[in-house]
Amino acid sequence: MFVVGFAGVVALVTGLIHLYLWKRLVRDTLPRGRARRIAGFAVLGLALLIPAAIILPDRYLAGFAWAGYLWLAVMFYLLVLLAVLELPMLVAKLVLRRRAAVPARVPALVGAGGPAPLPERPPDHNPDRRLLLARGAAIFAGLTAVGLTGSGVRTALGNPVLKRVVIPLSKLDRRADGLRIALVADIHLGPILRRGHTERIVSRINELDADLVAIVGDLVDGTVEELGSSAEPLRDLRSRYGSFFVTGNHEYFSGFEPWIDEVARLGVRPLRNERVEIAGGALDLAGVNDVTGQRFGDAPDIPRALADRDPSRPVVLLAHQPVQAFEAARHGVDLQLSGHTHGGQMVPFNLLVRLQQPMVSGYGEIDGTKVYVTDGAGFWGPPVRVGTRPEITLVELRAGS
Repeated sequence: MFVVGFAGVVALVTGLIHLYLWKRLVRDTLPRGRARRIAGFAVLGLALLIPAAIILPDRYLAGFAWAGYLWLAVMFYLLVLLAVLELPMLVAKLVLRRRAAVPARVPALVGAGGPAPLPERPPDHNPDRRLLLARGAAIFAGLTAVGLTGSGVRTALGNPVLKRVVIPLSKLDRRADGLRIALVADIHLGPILRRGHTERIVSRINELDADLVAIVGDLVDGTVEELGSSAEPLRDLRSRYGSFFVTGNHEYFSGFEPWIDEVARLGVRPLRNERVEIAGGALDLAGVNDVTGQRFGDAPDIPRALADRDPSRPVVLLAHQPVQAFEAARHGVDLQLSGHTHGGQMVPFNLLVRLQQPMVSGYGEIDGTKVYVTDGAGFWGPPVRVGTRPEITLVELRAGS
């Protein structure tokens, strides 16, 4: 039901966007006739492709996922580029109109009846200049949008980069000094990313020889029945203290309870508003449910996760969304590890992420709690990343301030 409702909203928004694209790319660039009608129907078909890619089961029409999501990326960049071009296009049109209204400067003719009046240049009703301007803008926007999308596909489907970050914790015991956490989020197994994606991530993590592995949500975009085989390589994860998992918002759209059982079956321990002691009690590792869980009777509960712990030792909290750090700070969490943002995934979408989350990417501090936000190892929606790359992070904890 959620997917259908979401697709309805997407259909409305994309319908309005496609109306704008039709005006700029079809009506303004083609004369009335057969070519304009064909192009108009093409725009309508592309508009319907996006909600179809979301609604239709990928096991039957997997091609719709690829086609719909790729067009979604192209559409996004067409919208951005054409919107940016609106002002210079308006200025150019005003200049053309003003030049057309300037009287022609020709010598006065002297005859028997006296000087002849200066002829004025007729209003410029010739559409050639405006048509050339509209077509130039459409070609530039189209080529740039396709180029950005193509480059973004190559980045999104490439190997995740390894980022290393050293984070000092003032209360860290020497027994845990140098402890290394392999952090990964937003793997997003689904209609496009399958078993090979998981195998690649597991292989990369195992090369790090980390002390523990943290998977901070948005593992899947589909049910266990659809994606269980794609998640199976998780059973091969290796680390000294084990692998841990917390839910992301997409788990709640995919049947979170079966996935919690499936992840546990694969040897990855779900932390559901609870904590464990690491390195002989030198460090607490806590995990909370995603904030979306509140709508499904599975809300995050940081006080429960931290109950009865020794405040003299540091606690690292796994929480899918960076926004959860505000509450974590009120409960004295030393470090929060999060994902969710994808680093913005497609510039300039990162600017919109800042309206929802206090951090988009990397290392920072929120109300005294240190926070690291990984860019994620997969993608959601378009198989495109522009301005950010898929990431696995190795977090090294050091004693100090």
